[in-house]
Amino acid sequence: MRNFGKAIYNYRVHNQDPTTMVGVGLVVLFAYLIAAPILLLLSDAFFVQFADQARSGQSMGELTLYYFNRVFLSAIATDVFWRPLVHTATIAFGAIVVALAVGIPMAWLISRTDMPGKTWFATVLIIPYMLPSWTFALAWQTLFKNRTTGGQPSWMEALGFAPPDWLAYGALPITLILALHYTPFVILLFGNALRQFDSTLEDSARVIGAGNGLIARKIILPLMLPSLVSACTLIFAKCLGDFGVAYILGVPVGYDVLATSLFRAISTSQTGMGAILALTIVVLGTISITLDMYLLKEARRFVVIGSKGSMNRTTSLRGYRLPAAGLATLVFLVSAVIPLLALAMTTVMKVPGVFTLDNFTLAYWIGSDLGTTALKQGILLTPEFWQATWNTLWIVGSAALGAGFLGLLVGYAVTRTSSTMIATFLRQVTFLPYLVPGIAFAAAYLSMFAVQRGPVPALYGTPIILVLAILADQMPFASRAGISAMMQLGRDPEEAARIAGAGWFRRLASVVVPIQKGALVTGVLLPFISGIKGLSLVVVLAVPGTDVLTTYALRLVDYGYGQAANAVVLMICIIAFGGTLIVQKLTKSKLSDGLGGK
Repeated sequence: MRNFGKAIYNYRVHNQDPTTMVGVGLVVLFAYLIAAPILLLLSDAFFVQFADQARSGQSMGELTLYYFNRVFLSAIATDVFWRPLVHTATIAFGAIVVALAVGIPMAWLISRTDMPGKTWFATVLIIPYMLPSWTFALAWQTLFKNRTTGGQPSWMEALGFAPPDWLAYGALPITLILALHYTPFVILLFGNALRQFDSTLEDSARVIGAGNGLIARKIILPLMLPSLVSACTLIFAKCLGDFGVAYILGVPVGYDVLATSLFRAISTSQTGMGAILALTIVVLGTISITLDMYLLKEARRFVVIGSKGSMNRTTSLRGYRLPAAGLATLVFLVSAVIPLLALAMTTVMKVPGVFTLDNFTLAYWIGSDLGTTALKQGILLTPEFWQATWNTLWIVGSAALGAGFLGLLVGYAVTRTSSTMIATFLRQVTFLPYLVPGIAFAAAYLSMFAVQRGPVPALYGTPIILVLAILADQMPFASRAGISAMMQLGRDPEEAARIAGAGWFRRLASVVVPIQKGALVTGVLLPFISGIKGLSLVVVLAVPGTDVLTTYALRLVDYGYGQAANAVVLMICIIAFGGTLIVQKLTKSKLSDGLGGK
């Protein structure tokens, strides 16, 4: 009887404050949705898979180094790993150089000069990151494609110029597109550092006779270096996992990077090789992000203790104000306006690049008889387009809602639980997907859910796997939003509700959620926008019946229906851009205040 009474007492205590129980539930959930798929994928690299028993000479499930040898040392290692690794490194470092060359001057003009319209430029120069990177790959293909891959001519061909292969495909266009897509990292990180720089430091150095070169080398550079290196490491990590640009502009001419090599291994059911390639991408991505986190901590060494007298002086450009604005306008045109305009124009042209009145048409939007095999009507009249749109909205929407609510619960558990172990695990495991590029995380989910495991049936080919994968992949944003919000919420409102007799669920629904609705909205909308434009994750997991807009557009590209694919991409851009503006409106923030996204 005494034990029964104690059990009743413990139940009542936990019912009043079940934070630790909630934390334990979240630990189990994310161990299954995040940690287990990644660990299972990595384990595939060490055990013989069913399809490789004959080639490896070992039994299924036996411990092996066969896949390491096949990827790193075999006759196909050069094509599968080493050449794609070199290509990946070349593109990543090239993108960093170009992004710094473009982003540093733009950040300085916006942050430290009297350039006209700099507030407007601070927003519009971030637009390239708001849109899918592979959008600009399609635009490049529209402008510069040549006869190497067949299909309709590009604008340049229609105008009488045949672009060489090095301009149409491969390293140069991939590097330039990724550089312009990630230049906003440099503009934001370096620009924020410039805004925090105290101009009186320069004045003090000049008073004691220091020249401009010495001031730049000894004062400005040490203070700016952490932000620049942080931008570089983030760009490198993003380039590692970017799939769409290399797929569109590299694969047609055999120019593989690690992401496309991994996709090919998965597509051909070479699970063990895919695990090794995914492991490589994860390790490189983890190193770069860890370096970024270390540099952010090291940046504290360079903090200047300011006061009310600290100054951020604006440099007068005098006669160069209009040329500076012209340069910023040129960057905006090249990185956003021209690519989007080219895509839009192509969707209303029978032959791209021919600007005669009889060449313009709305057939690819609302045509009823296109005479093509896989696309009989314009996309607005095509059931597959609307099915993909519906799939996008409900799959990504469900994942975003789940991520936002779970992110708030994670924040609650981390800040309220008395268990340091639970709080630490939740912090780390929900951040883990940020260290894993999308293509590798998709491979992990394919490894986990391609077959039945215990009571959970095989989910591949169903929309459920997409919902779970997107939800898990977006938890870094949602959990950080929830943790930050809950750290700012004291216990007093909950204590008052508890004294009034409200149980935990009532306190959560009536006190915590209403107070933290801003964090909840952010935790939902940011994953929604990121999920809408994402390709690397869903391209591995989606099948024709579960196509979302991104995979549907890619299938049209594979079919050679460029105009229709561009039309779908424009619809994705409209949704992504509109969603970003909604986030700004609801959160009362500006794009120039910071940048979030995977």
